[in-house]
Amino acid sequence: MSFEMPDFTPAIPEIFILCMACFILVADLFVSDDKRVITYLMSLATLVVAAMITINLHSTETVYTFSGTYVKDAMSDVLKLFIYLITAVVFVYSRGYLSERNLFKGEFYVLGLFGVLGMMIMVSAHNFLTIYLGLELLSLCLYALVALQRDSIFASEAAMKYFVLGAIASGLLLYGMSLLYGVAGTLDITTFSNVITANNLTGGEYSTVLALGMVMVIVGIAFKLGAVPFHMWVPDIYHGAPTAVTLYIGSVPKLAAFALIMRLLVEGLGELHAQWQDILIIMAILSMGLGNIVAIAQANIKRMLAYSTISHVGFLLLGILAGTKEGYSAAMFYTIVYTIMTVGGFGMVLLLSRAGFEADKLDDYKGLNERSPWSAIMMLILMFSMAGVPPTIGFYAKFSVIEAIINVDLIWLAAIAVIFSVIGVFYYIRIIKLMYFDKPLDTSPITSTPDMRLILSLNSLAVLALGIFPGSLLAVCVAAIT
Repeated sequence: MSFEMPDFTPAIPEIFILCMACFILVADLFVSDDKRVITYLMSLATLVVAAMITINLHSTETVYTFSGTYVKDAMSDVLKLFIYLITAVVFVYSRGYLSERNLFKGEFYVLGLFGVLGMMIMVSAHNFLTIYLGLELLSLCLYALVALQRDSIFASEAAMKYFVLGAIASGLLLYGMSLLYGVAGTLDITTFSNVITANNLTGGEYSTVLALGMVMVIVGIAFKLGAVPFHMWVPDIYHGAPTAVTLYIGSVPKLAAFALIMRLLVEGLGELHAQWQDILIIMAILSMGLGNIVAIAQANIKRMLAYSTISHVGFLLLGILAGTKEGYSAAMFYTIVYTIMTVGGFGMVLLLSRAGFEADKLDDYKGLNERSPWSAIMMLILMFSMAGVPPTIGFYAKFSVIEAIINVDLIWLAAIAVIFSVIGVFYYIRIIKLMYFDKPLDTSPITSTPDMRLILSLNSLAVLALGIFPGSLLAVCVAAIT
């Protein structure tokens, strides 16, 4: 069998990110601490150029390369562009926070870029093994980032927890993939789906092994998403990690996790939809319920936003379990909206933080309107959006996934989602009450870099603008799900 040179063109963005991450890793060795901004600017430039390359290579047709292990389609292009965008915002928000804590080092940006590469591989993977390689590259970067603040016992403990639980989840995912490979004899996702359909393996002698493999895969996905009952790591890691790292972990990887679901469950295990739909229904209800109810009891805003994330994952799963193109596009829309809202929410925590002060308690937001009316109104918009209050984009995100499950006659599930959404409004409104109706405990001025204030303002205003005109982003998501 002769070897054919694969087409490298679709993978140019990944190759560029890899080369630049390696270059920045080496170049950072020759950059002194007082000129670390050079590493920061090179990292931002890398993301900007990668976005330009992805836009130039964009086309509506689906392209496979590397013997079918890599796919470039509309969904992968859109998700990659948002991965670049959100990561760039994370880098901008984190700069001041890291500088004040002596953490403004090249490692943060290099690990961030390698994490982006892992997410890009996950988004374009069309083979079980490629998916796993991308996932592990991302996971290893996240473990190291959590432990970035080496002198913090909380960060070290969080990193150990994350590493151990992540290793278990990765092992389960890999074991599930091996069972699926044993049944179908292929690692290619499309071929796997065709073999299952052609040989009617869902009801044959291999049905038990197939079901077990499916459950293992779902467990692995649920852990990466932070869905109940595999959510245990989320509040501890969000709380223990430096806020800049929490900002990264809590936002961008959710885009890759959505791609993981689409590639594994929808494209690979689509024939087993009836089986995995029931599992996702249970996880969605538990995630919405536990996330929204437990968040009410939190006094730490990072833990509150962690449980908020768990509840948002429940809503994301609603679109997936609908099993329709409308549901998948609604889930993609929800994921993108979630990352925009979350990066803004944690950005506000970073804005109020300063050397020796983390601004991670709810009481730290008392009287924010007196200290900085503009910051308070930005936070108000973000909290309203997370709560799903119109006319913010969060309302339309929840509306779209609920509409998707109503269209497949899961009206009772839609009713449960609405009830938990109403319960969740409480802890978001509580922050608004603290900002506008309580006296400030801290009257020190809020200082930040001009670029952070500008991007954070644009972030919050985008949440409002997209809520007033949601059609463009939703149309992009609909076009991406072919």
